[in-house]
Order: sequence, then structure tokens, then C-alpha cells
Amino acid sequence: MQKTTETDLYVDWQGYHRMIERLALQVYESKWDFDVVLCLARGGLVAGNVLCRIFDKPLAVLSTSSYRESVGMKQGALDISKNITMTQGELAGRVLLVDDLIDTGVTLAEVKEHLSTHYPAITGVRSAVLWRKGWAKQEPDYCVDLLDNSPWIHQPFEAYDALQPHMLSAWLKKDAAQSEQ
Repeated sequence: MQKTTETDLYVDWQGYHRMIERLALQVYESKWDFDVVLCLARGGLVAGNVLCRIFDKPLAVLSTSSYRESVGMKQGALDISKNITMTQGELAGRVLLVDDLIDTGVTLAEVKEHLSTHYPAITGVRSAVLWRKGWAKQEPDYCVDLLDNSPWIHQPFEAYDALQPHMLSAWLKKDAAQSEQ
């Protein structure tokens, strides 16, 4: 389920998974045959994991980071990992590049450039995201929801950003008490 205000979009786990399934359907209906799912960590990890399972394709992970300031709500310079992690060979062929969203479009543009520069065995790249904000300067190949007003998206895993190990006992007790109600 999704709840929207003028400046914020709140997504629960059920709504998040429906978005991923809708994205998978778009890719399937396009009939584009790809060889590997490359997800951008951290935002694209859950979607990439689900898509590689649905399509029975290998999963590769590329870590990127630009939202480090102001509790992850302010974009800074983009860092792209030097290595891609995957269990089967080298990154090659047709790549489905998966992320959670396109905000400004900087990450998508720079990652595509990085791939073309460092991975000559790639023969094609298509991008798949759950959301594209209205102000984005890049267009994905597959996108579930265009957000014209460019809200801040509160994804279900954000709750873990504030959770620390010493808080787990109280967190679990609170969850158990809510489940009993």
C-alpha cells in the first residue's frame, strides 16, 4: 500500500513487492531477452533479487552511494565501486540494470558510462526502476510510477536506518505486542 502527501510517498512492504512485480511484468511484456540482472546497491538490492528469481538469471551487484548527508536525504558526489560482485564469470552480454528509483538521473547516467568504459563485453543495457521523479534528467527503459511532484519516498526498509543492535530487544518486544493486538 502507498500513502502520499504533497511532499512524501510512504510505501509498505506489500506495496513495495507489488511494485517489483509490476516492474517484472513490464520487462517480460517487452520480450527483451537479457543475460544478467545488475542491481545497484543499496536501493536496487531487493528489486534485483526478486527479478533475478522471477527470470532465473544471474544476479550481479554494483555498489553506488550518493545519499550520505542529512540522514541520507541529501545527494552528494556519486561513488561507484571498482568491482561488480557476481558468482558466474564476468559481466557480459545484455544487462538489466535495476535500481529503486531515478531521482536526478545522475546515478543512472554515470553508471551507464562506467559500464561502457570498464566492461566492453556488455552488448546492451536497459534500466528498470520502480519510480522516476518528475525532475529526473534520465529516462529509464522500464518504470512503474512517474512521480511528477518528485516526493521523498519512504521505503519500508528505512526503519532499519535508525535501528541499532542495542535496540533490537525492545524493537522485537514492541513488534510482538503490536502483533497481539
